[in-house]
Amino acid sequence: MSARTLGVCYYPEHWPRTVWQQDAQRMAEAGLTWVRIGEFAWSRLEPSQGDYRFEWLDEAIEVLGNAGLRVVLGTPTATPPRWIVDKHPDMLARDAQGHPRGFGSRRHYCFSHEGYKAEAVRITRKLAQRYGKNPHVAAWQTDNEYGCHATTISYSDAARSAFQGWLRARYGGDGNAGDIGALNAAWGNVFWSMEYDDFDQIDLPNLTVTEPNPAHSLAFRRFSSDQVVAFNRAQVDIIRTHSDAPIAHNYMGKITDFDHFAVGADLDIASWDAYPLGFLDESTSFDLAHKEKFSRQGDPDFQAFHHDLYRAVGQAGTAGGRWWVMEQQPGPVNWAPHNPAPLDGMVRLWTWEAFAHGAEAVCYFRWRQAPFAQEQMHAGLLRPDSADAAGMVEARAVAAELREAPAVAPVQSPVALMFDYDADFAWKVQPHGHGLSYFELVFATYRALRSLGLSVDIVPPNLRDFTGYAVLLMPGVMHVPDTLKHAVNAAQIPVVLGPRTAARDSEMSIPVPLPPAWDGLDMTVTAVESLAPGTPVPLPAGGAFTGYRERVETCAEVVETCADGWPAWVRDGHLSYLTGWGDAPALQRILGLICAQAGLETAALPDGVRRRDTGHERFWFNYDTVAHEVAGSVLPPISVTRAAL
Repeated sequence: MSARTLGVCYYPEHWPRTVWQQDAQRMAEAGLTWVRIGEFAWSRLEPSQGDYRFEWLDEAIEVLGNAGLRVVLGTPTATPPRWIVDKHPDMLARDAQGHPRGFGSRRHYCFSHEGYKAEAVRITRKLAQRYGKNPHVAAWQTDNEYGCHATTISYSDAARSAFQGWLRARYGGDGNAGDIGALNAAWGNVFWSMEYDDFDQIDLPNLTVTEPNPAHSLAFRRFSSDQVVAFNRAQVDIIRTHSDAPIAHNYMGKITDFDHFAVGADLDIASWDAYPLGFLDESTSFDLAHKEKFSRQGDPDFQAFHHDLYRAVGQAGTAGGRWWVMEQQPGPVNWAPHNPAPLDGMVRLWTWEAFAHGAEAVCYFRWRQAPFAQEQMHAGLLRPDSADAAGMVEARAVAAELREAPAVAPVQSPVALMFDYDADFAWKVQPHGHGLSYFELVFATYRALRSLGLSVDIVPPNLRDFTGYAVLLMPGVMHVPDTLKHAVNAAQIPVVLGPRTAARDSEMSIPVPLPPAWDGLDMTVTAVESLAPGTPVPLPAGGAFTGYRERVETCAEVVETCADGWPAWVRDGHLSYLTGWGDAPALQRILGLICAQAGLETAALPDGVRRRDTGHERFWFNYDTVAHEVAGSVLPPISVTRAAL
């Protein structure tokens, strides 16, 4: 159990020294505990090569610490200054068309560039040596928002060279002399005469006449993910040499192009940056009516999904379960197509929702709205003139409530939902239908579970012990190793598979025997189809399949069929397989039946109302602008209700 705390993101380099003391005092008086600084300050820390100017940061940390605040110090590697780009002009990432991602904003580097990695290691070492034992530096953050602005995957010369080396190591070599024949066989390069004589011939999977080999594309995505892991690990190793303080990274919403579990395994704290209104407005997941209804509240499940995802990422880390919200939206943002202000009460609701999912800290972005540069339209807790903004009122209210609230009591949820970044890579490489994605399939499943009033644990694909769970769901996990199949069978709990579960082998080929080739599930997928918008396949019991479905042969129980007679839900013992992508009514109905049969309490909640259980509290969240009666109690509009369990 740990205390719930609040924090804020602060940029002392943006403001005169004369206001630092007053800012620190106001933060403490508002009930804030944590202050994140430094992650964008490289040009002020080292304005030219070797000209280190840490005195201002020394003073800022001292001022904040003396006010009773705890500092999260960020490494500034997301914003290399201009002189570094001039020194390493080929360090810039390149997009799929070969265009450089240039200087003038942020994240302008390629993870594969060894020269830039050396610069990042150098500045991280300088910071760790200077502040590793500073009593006010109570945590660290590596870089900032890996993958933001589509910057994980780079098609640069540095990436091509590193990819070739990665392939040599993967396909039977010692890092220098791999087996090109093994690669050709694994990728099926006999097709279209794509065979290679040497690893140096292998280009990146872009600028091809038509689609590249899916095995090639999947390998490149795996490589790109590994580059993020290696870049992050280089910083973590240095910080650990000089500091005992925990290390975090702030992930993003719906960024799936690197394996967060693999990055998180090297860290102590997983955190993410929550912007509910911006995410909803730019999302393609929701129809216009839904966006209009929740335009000032955010989707009722999107934040919760990421809370549960990053709680799982935190459990993969060295500290085993710590997670934060490093940036919480306190007002309008500046980067979405439209940027409305949240309704009164939403900042408080979002904050308590994070705590209900086990967050140790929620930090608001940012302290004072900047009057200059790209984020001048992004609200903070203070206006540019330092007067309180609307979000400050709610932050103070939460701080007062926290003084009377019990500590976080994590508890295992009854339902486990697997999320596999490698499966997301595979779906991106081969979606089979426009707009189909692994993330959306898993998120649709999560939404259905939440609409039934269930608390959910998101679990990683390397989990092999499912003790304590009543139900496990694995939709769309494209490659399922035999060890995972055996562990799932051994669990002997209701398991929901499909569609596309175990549809490919580790090299992106269709396996034979045909999928899912799962002991204990007498079923074979014989054909698949993607469905155009407006052509759903109805399920007579309610709802429909949309987007994607499979034709199967089976001797197992066919629980439901589609309207045209194809099996829709196949059950063999404790294994269920859904042969298509269910819409919301279908998923809610079918998953409700499976969970109820597993002995779980379910209830169809009103749109916008959600429930979350902790170890000793039950939370009700009403995102709606009207009151709802649930479980004998009236939930006011835009409200959080807590009750002891």
